[in-house]
Amino acid sequence: MRILVTNDDGIFAEGIYDLAKALQDIGEVIVAAPNSERSATGHAITIHHPLRVDKVRFFDTTIEAYSISGTPADCVKLAVEALLKDRRPDIVISGINNGPNLGTDVIYSGTVSAAVEAAIMDIDSIAISMGSTNITQYTDAANFVCRIAKEIIHNNDIKDTIININYPTCPKEEVKGVKVTTLGVRKYENTFIERKDPRGNSYYWTSGNVVDMEQNQDSDILALQNGYISITPIHFDLTHFKTFEKIKKLNFQK
Repeated sequence: MRILVTNDDGIFAEGIYDLAKALQDIGEVIVAAPNSERSATGHAITIHHPLRVDKVRFFDTTIEAYSISGTPADCVKLAVEALLKDRRPDIVISGINNGPNLGTDVIYSGTVSAAVEAAIMDIDSIAISMGSTNITQYTDAANFVCRIAKEIIHNNDIKDTIININYPTCPKEEVKGVKVTTLGVRKYENTFIERKDPRGNSYYWTSGNVVDMEQNQDSDILALQNGYISITPIHFDLTHFKTFEKIKKLNFQK
């Protein structure tokens, strides 16, 4: 199995290191990740300036690794279509993210978007995130991903799907189990803090607090809150099928 590993926290983040090391037990690992943090970049790609690629020493390992001056989606596209064009990966795994990617936040997530890009390219993919930023270790989550990856790669019934995992940050013995979930609803009270530059021009810092909302019983947010590993199958087709036939019946000739 050839495994392409990426993330949005940057190539020298602790989470990608532990993930790549663990995955060596199940296949050939290649890392292609941003040269610095690219959190919340969504599915952005770089088209207005060139992408720079440096082959780097990946911590204390011999893993083949590339540092790329682009977004997570860039990293997957460039790796598959150029760097590994004669060695197409069997699966792309993105993470381990420093913090959760739950509910509607997956739209903003660089971690999830890297996995989405792989699915668009018809490659199996997994996004893995920790359930909070209070992280003491990534090893348990990395080992869990190894088990899931082996299941996914050998299952022809799971295609065109991104497996989005959120792993609790509690001790392993306190994890309640695994739940297959739906995307919950994640909203924020956004605050824009105005500042002035030396010339008197305004600029803004954005921040926000999560709004506590009622969740579906099957949601990823509720599963994680209750101590479960959340596994959500997601897809890049954004068609709203419930409204599809209703829209077709509208009179567009007026």
